Amino acid sequence: MTRRNLRFVHLPPFLFTRQQIYTPSCRSFPSSSNFHHNPTKSLSSRQRSQAIAPMDPSYPPSATARRAAAIARHLAGLSPRDAAAVAAALEPSACLSYAPPESSEPAPAFSPLELRSLLDGHHLRERDWAFRAMEESPLFCQRRSGGKVFVSPDYNEGKEGQREATMRRVGYLARRGVFRGWLTEPGPDAELRKLALLECLGMYDHSLAIKIGVHFFLCPRRMSQEIELVSCLGRVLRLETPGFALGDLRRLLDGHDLGVRDWMFRVMEQSTLFCSRHGGPGPAGRVFASPDFNKDEEGQREATMRRIGYLARRGVFRGWLTDTEGDAEAELRRIALLDCIGVYDHLLAIKIGVHFFLWGSAIKFLGTKRHHDKWLSDTENYVIKGCFSMTELGHGSNVRGIETVATYDIKTREFVINTPCESAQKYWIGGAANHATHTIVFAQLHINGRNEGVHAFVAQIRDEHENVMPNIQIADCGHKIGLNGVDNGRIWFNNIRVPRENLLNLVADVLPDGQYVSTIDDPDQRFAAFLSPLTLGRVNIAVNAVYISKVGVAIAVRYALSRRAFSVTPDGPEMLLLDYPSHQRRLLPLLAKACLMSSAGNFMKRMYVKRTPELNKSIHIYSSALKATLTWQNMTTLQECREACGGQGLKTENRIGIFKAEFDVQSTFEGDNNVLMQQVSKALYAEFLTAKRKNQPFKGLGLEHLNGPCPVIPDYLTSGTLRSSSFQMDLLCLRERDLLKRFTTEVSNYLAQGESREKALMLSYQLAEDLARAFTERTILQIFLEDEKNIPTGSLKDILGLLRSLYVMVCIDESASFLRYGCLSRENVAAARKEVMTLCSELRPHALAIVSSFGIPDAFLSPLAFDWIEANARSSGNE
Repeated sequence: MTRRNLRFVHLPPFLFTRQQIYTPSCRSFPSSSNFHHNPTKSLSSRQRSQAIAPMDPSYPPSATARRAAAIARHLAGLSPRDAAAVAAALEPSACLSYAPPESSEPAPAFSPLELRSLLDGHHLRERDWAFRAMEESPLFCQRRSGGKVFVSPDYNEGKEGQREATMRRVGYLARRGVFRGWLTEPGPDAELRKLALLECLGMYDHSLAIKIGVHFFLCPRRMSQEIELVSCLGRVLRLETPGFALGDLRRLLDGHDLGVRDWMFRVMEQSTLFCSRHGGPGPAGRVFASPDFNKDEEGQREATMRRIGYLARRGVFRGWLTDTEGDAEAELRRIALLDCIGVYDHLLAIKIGVHFFLWGSAIKFLGTKRHHDKWLSDTENYVIKGCFSMTELGHGSNVRGIETVATYDIKTREFVINTPCESAQKYWIGGAANHATHTIVFAQLHINGRNEGVHAFVAQIRDEHENVMPNIQIADCGHKIGLNGVDNGRIWFNNIRVPRENLLNLVADVLPDGQYVSTIDDPDQRFAAFLSPLTLGRVNIAVNAVYISKVGVAIAVRYALSRRAFSVTPDGPEMLLLDYPSHQRRLLPLLAKACLMSSAGNFMKRMYVKRTPELNKSIHIYSSALKATLTWQNMTTLQECREACGGQGLKTENRIGIFKAEFDVQSTFEGDNNVLMQQVSKALYAEFLTAKRKNQPFKGLGLEHLNGPCPVIPDYLTSGTLRSSSFQMDLLCLRERDLLKRFTTEVSNYLAQGESREKALMLSYQLAEDLARAFTERTILQIFLEDEKNIPTGSLKDILGLLRSLYVMVCIDESASFLRYGCLSRENVAAARKEVMTLCSELRPHALAIVSSFGIPDAFLSPLAFDWIEANARSSGNE
């Protein structure tokens, strides 16, 4: 069976065989340490058939019992080596249970029907009838899931398929009488009925509602005359001679490897695999490179693999994993190359990132020489295709709670990896559905009944012919709102066996006799070491988010410098969009944030590639804070830029709209942003306690400002004061200092009331969110000031000052915390808001020069950023 026709693999029991994998002998560690979590005694054969002691005291009793019973069944099912050839089919037995909220929540204190009558307002019976009409027809794609039937469009259909399906649905609704009287019945009640029915159709499918709405509610007139081509709009962008060197600003923003980035862009432009297309009529028109998003899921996935093969042949990945020098410059070069690939296509970057930076980094940094020798070279050459199986259906951010079990069999010297229940299935595993041959499996390690915690194992999931291995089941996660070219999969392991040597053993190992040894005694530090591959993933995500923000801003700014609308005088010319103060307020703060966040991304990359054990904690905190903040800002930027481009922002070839769908996942993968920001606040709380307990000054994370006196903010802020870098730093430090004090005080109060530390931190979440944001915004400003300090006095330094000041003023304008906690008076907050408009006006003449310094080739922007009228001319032939 090949991956082309693979969807869900159900292998009969007689095909289940144990894996045979040869690996070199084991390396031992001199010290021994047992994981503190979930200790249990070795089980007798009688005990294995019964529920074992609770594995985690924090579990609710029912969940504990279910989990214990599942693990007991798993242990009871272990068979000797000679019986391993036959295994029972996977029995789904939920460790985590789902109960409908209606069964656990108290009865409502009001009538839901009365509330619905208030909210819907009118025609409840007609709405219910419309919903039933759609539910009753297979045209509306009924599908059963979780014991219920759902209706939703099949978004995996191509463009033509979706349009044909829409017309069939319109015909069905017409035959059912949905549109009867829509144009012939007068009166307000008939109008309200139409609106109610259209609302129901829109809940099923917005495109269906639009198709019907245009037909019934707009009724456009036919154009009977030929369109005369008259050049009535000036649309050519002319870059006036800037007052600074564009290359100097680009070097500041990109930070490193400018030549490597340019080479990477050229490599993609030179191949037809990257879908080059003309953005204007004739061969003289501009050429743009972007994926063909009209392809279906399979087409996108096949195109992605062909592009990876081309990049491999061009030597893009050479040395990414086998470079033994560990040179920081080589790591920066890899990150720069991935940045450029992500500008072309996020799903291509994710596919490469999972393979090299999750699977590959886990082998390199969690494994030892035996793993490096066996897998790194083949990984770099794409002989092996790797994925990273950490997330489960029932556990994402709480990695310690994952339920997959790896039990050591002393007799055979193998680990038996099992999915004990449905909530333990590995989920959202990038590359698993179609292409991956191997995976890193994160599982609870059990030795003689003792849980040693989460460890990482190498398992082969497909053979050389791309057939799924015995005792493994794989399914696709299904259609997504974006990134359908990434084959996210689900994996079930049915007591598969892997050699003892497949445990990634840099941190901990299991000796042949079952003895558990580790180089790290502290269980928390050991667990953190197993999560280290995620750090580089977060770094890559954060810096790629900045790059995409720059693409979106560049397109929107260039369009706003050529698109005109309305005039301020009766007979005057229409104004450019960017000459409207309101449009400046929409786009130029995004431009400033993109520039300052570029510096922050470069700082994080440099810290990561020069990492030492002493820096690991700081790297974790910075990467968590910046990954969350930069990806959130990327989504805000793309949304605003999409709206600023009007209807053109919806067009896929103009990139911004599709970026929104493709990058939405950034806020939850490689760490949920909200959870990451809570981790930042917890880390700051720990720093505060350490400094207080040891009676030592703060050191690191930029917290040294806490050692000095509290900054004093003037009662009246002039424009000059607001733009002063010392004032800006004082203000952001003051907010951070105040919030840290408030946060620690609130946590202490909860502790004094008898709450646990974790619950006290949880209850203080509002201050935790404000503190994490204050820390991150102060960090970004501080990093940019260091970069700005190295620029000689001149026009570029002046531009950087405008960008910095606009960033700080927008931070004040967008965050209530300055006013809420008394850092600024109402008058001063109003002054900062007014200064935003002044700064936007001053930055407006430099907008084109700044976006032109981003170093993004024209081909990787979009037709909207250039001659969008020519690109849409009838003679262009573009659809």
